[in-house]
Amino acid sequence: MGTNGAGSNGANGAGTNGAGAGSSGAGSSGAGSSGAGSSGDAAWKARAVSAEDVVARIPNGGEVFVHGAAMTPTPLLEAMCARQDLDEATLYHLHLEGACPFAAPEQRGRFHSVSLFTSPALRDPIARGEADFMPIFLREIPSLFKGGHVDLDVALVQLSPPDAHGLCTLGASVDTAMSAVQNAQLVLAEINLRAPRTHGHTVVPIDRVDAFTITDRPIHGHAPPERSDVEERIGEIIATLIEDGSTLQMGIGAIPDAVLARLHKKNDLGIHTEMFSDGVIDLVREGVITNARKKVHPGRITTSFASGSPRLYEFVDDNPLVEFHPCDRTNDTNLIAKNPKVVAMNSALEVDLSGQVCADSIGPRIYSGIGGQMDFIHGAAMSTGGKPIIALPSTAKGGELSRIVPTLKEGAGVVTTRGHVHWVVTEYGAVNLFGRTLRERGEMLVSIAHPDFRATLRRDLRKLRHF
Repeated sequence: MGTNGAGSNGANGAGTNGAGAGSSGAGSSGAGSSGAGSSGDAAWKARAVSAEDVVARIPNGGEVFVHGAAMTPTPLLEAMCARQDLDEATLYHLHLEGACPFAAPEQRGRFHSVSLFTSPALRDPIARGEADFMPIFLREIPSLFKGGHVDLDVALVQLSPPDAHGLCTLGASVDTAMSAVQNAQLVLAEINLRAPRTHGHTVVPIDRVDAFTITDRPIHGHAPPERSDVEERIGEIIATLIEDGSTLQMGIGAIPDAVLARLHKKNDLGIHTEMFSDGVIDLVREGVITNARKKVHPGRITTSFASGSPRLYEFVDDNPLVEFHPCDRTNDTNLIAKNPKVVAMNSALEVDLSGQVCADSIGPRIYSGIGGQMDFIHGAAMSTGGKPIIALPSTAKGGELSRIVPTLKEGAGVVTTRGHVHWVVTEYGAVNLFGRTLRERGEMLVSIAHPDFRATLRRDLRKLRHF
């Protein structure tokens, strides 16, 4: 898949992702290639229609994929919801950024939302039974569309403008969108002049798009989060576990950022992840992240999507050192394991004293999703010198609740099983549960719980394990 050819764009080798693409567009997103002024530019723009005309192609009762994360096509969602004759459409999507107008009370009954990873705006509708959640590994979602388990009528996506070869890209979010584009009957698009043009397996030919509108707006983003003392301490502990030459997987948030902020003295780090944010940029520019020791896509950051500030989108725009691939590749456990010293950093809502990890729900209430946690935890465990890490603050609700618990809440989902868990880190330390008995695991987890809860947890452990 185009590992060695800088700028190569995916499995079919169609075109390159940089030459002749035009200059980076101005605007608050800081990214995007408009290619303004060429005759080819005028030709494709002449095909554009209004957002209302684009979504007029969505059939009643249609099965619709909605592009997610930074590339959420918000203008098309708004136009779709304004269409009064559309009814009973089913929307499949991962995490969506921005407003989710189809989830508004006045839209009830018109749209059926199926979250494959839940956005904050969908948590309450799911809890009320007004929307659905599908538990599924991220790596398996493309097969829903490829295998016909979900027979997509429409892929509703946001794209970067086409280059001189007529090739758009899926921008900062390839993940499951490529499979949707390849398998849907219709591709309906927002072509955003500020969307970053990305490398890897990202290409969507303009001729594959059945109808599109043109926008000129910042793609969705957010500033790096503020980090608490607890998160800084967790980052410090995890950073000590990372060796030179490690391949990193991390999510978004304060803890991954706290880890990355402490890696400036490391050498030859690599990135193979499902997503990344702003924290990697300075490490690349300082020569800390070189990707030189990776076995899969060496010399390249490998990711499925990116989410962060305008600075991040400027960094990935037309950057051949960053390869975006569908999540059935980035999250392929066997591919992950081929890289050396994989350090997989993932979060949890709570961990019980046997090591079971709940990361997607609070009791039965869906909070996020399964995502790629298990893909990378298992891949890191199989990697030579790998370290699978679950990281979480020791308490919740301002210190009122322990996140290390005797048993998971009733109705809670197990995302990472106790058989897969290795390292668990809180601000009170790091323990490796691999090869430990239930009793030993419990004692080790109590040792990194908040001191206020340790005595109670020890009593609970004795009752659970009868000693």
